[in-house]
Amino acid sequence: MGVTVEREARAEGGILARVTIANEKKLNSLNRPLMQELIDALAALDEDRELRLVVLSGAGGRAFVGGADIDELAALDAASARDFITLVHRSCDACRRLSVPVIARIDGYALGAGLELAAACDLRVASDRARFGMPEVRVGIPSVVEAALLPLLIGAGRTRNLVLTGETIGAETALSWGLIDSLAAPDRLDAEVERLAAAILAGGPQAIRLQKALVLDWEEAPSAAAAVLHGIDAFARAYATDEPRRMAEARLAAMRARRGGKA
Repeated sequence: MGVTVEREARAEGGILARVTIANEKKLNSLNRPLMQELIDALAALDEDRELRLVVLSGAGGRAFVGGADIDELAALDAASARDFITLVHRSCDACRRLSVPVIARIDGYALGAGLELAAACDLRVASDRARFGMPEVRVGIPSVVEAALLPLLIGAGRTRNLVLTGETIGAETALSWGLIDSLAAPDRLDAEVERLAAAILAGGPQAIRLQKALVLDWEEAPSAAAAVLHGIDAFARAYATDEPRRMAEARLAAMRARRGGKA
């Protein structure tokens, strides 16, 4: 049981990190030690300026994360409940605020805290055997913390459906709702993750970091006008290095080469 991190040097430049939550006997459910390990692992990765992308997975094929550990939930009281759920929030927030994109690779169940963790990621790729739900009301507690991100993804009505009924939905429904971004057969899941990873890695490293920060700002800025002004600042910061010039010149050279080939 634990959190593993594998770093992969990419041909496009930089590092792709694969972070795996391993608690297979309990469907990779989150307990305190696992959550702290995840927070620490992501914090360490965030210090690496060569990091380009993180892929977050659950071990095995039965679950991404099956929720919070039911044994720990059953043992909570009013005082310890606050500390426990704050740790759930910190785990999700570590993904959401990581300075590079995070892709959730979802195979099997993503329930409760597991779905909140997936919602905190930037993109979600699921196998067609994945199942999604917020079953907390069925064990006497409300869905909280990063469940608040669900209306941004699927709208208020569908969020009410999940959190009030506690029912699970399949991957096809999740795709049609916008809860996940891409769907694949289990044996094609890694290929689909790689497709998205390659598309992200084709962007400028600095531009992708700036873009992720802006997406968060769009969600949290007090007004659209404030978000626009922050975007102007980010655009100017992009030109503090030569990345825009280099990438624009490379694109122009490729366009000229294509035109020359047609001629």
